[in-house]
Amino acid sequence: MENTSFLNNTISLSGQIISSFTFSHKAYGEDFYSFMLKTKRLSDNYDILPITVPERLLINIDAKENDFVNILGQLRTYNSYYDNKNHLILTVFATKIEICCENIKDINSIHLNGYICKAPVYRTTPFGREIADILLAVNRAYGKSDYIPIICWGRNAKFASSLEVGKNINIQGRMQSRQYQKKISETEVIEKTAYEVSVSQIELIEFDKTLNE
Repeated sequence: MENTSFLNNTISLSGQIISSFTFSHKAYGEDFYSFMLKTKRLSDNYDILPITVPERLLINIDAKENDFVNILGQLRTYNSYYDNKNHLILTVFATKIEICCENIKDINSIHLNGYICKAPVYRTTPFGREIADILLAVNRAYGKSDYIPIICWGRNAKFASSLEVGKNINIQGRMQSRQYQKKISETEVIEKTAYEVSVSQIELIEFDKTLNE
C-alpha cells in the first residue's frame, strides 16, 4: 500500500482526460493504469501531463476520455531502459481522483522538499533570460527517492545557481510539458516531450547546528 502521509511531495491538478486508460504495471498485487491529462496555463497554452492511477481509485468513479477531473497525488520518477540508454520517466501518481465540471479553473500546483543531487546548471537565453536546471532528490517511504527535474527562471535561477549539492530546499511551482527536437542522425530529427517542475518560489532550508551539539 502506498504511503501518502509525506508532505514533502504533493501535487494538485485539474483538467481534461484526453486519452484512454491503458494498463501501466502491476505492483504488490494491484494493477495500475495511465492516461494523459490536459491542463490550461494562465497564458491559455496547455500542458499535457502523464498520470498513473491505482485501480482501486477507479472502482467507484466512471472516469473516461473527455471527462474533467481533479487529482491529488505525488510526483514519481523511475528509470526505463530503451534505445540502449536509461531514461528518467516522470509521472503524477494519483492518490485521489474525482470527476468535476468543465467550467472550473484548471489547477496545477506542486510543493516539494528535497535535496540538490547535481550541481545546478545556469545559462542565459539569446534574449538574456536567466535559467537554471536542478535535479532534486525527494525522499519517499522505505528508503526510496524520486529524482525530479526542476527549472528556475529569472531571480530564482540566479539564486539556484549559487546552491551546492546536498542543500535542502523547498519548491513551489507547477508541472509542465515541453516539446523539443532531438537529432538522431544527420538527416533525421524527432520531436520529443520533456516533463519538469517550473518554479515560482524556492527556499533554502537552513539547519541550526547548535541544536545537535
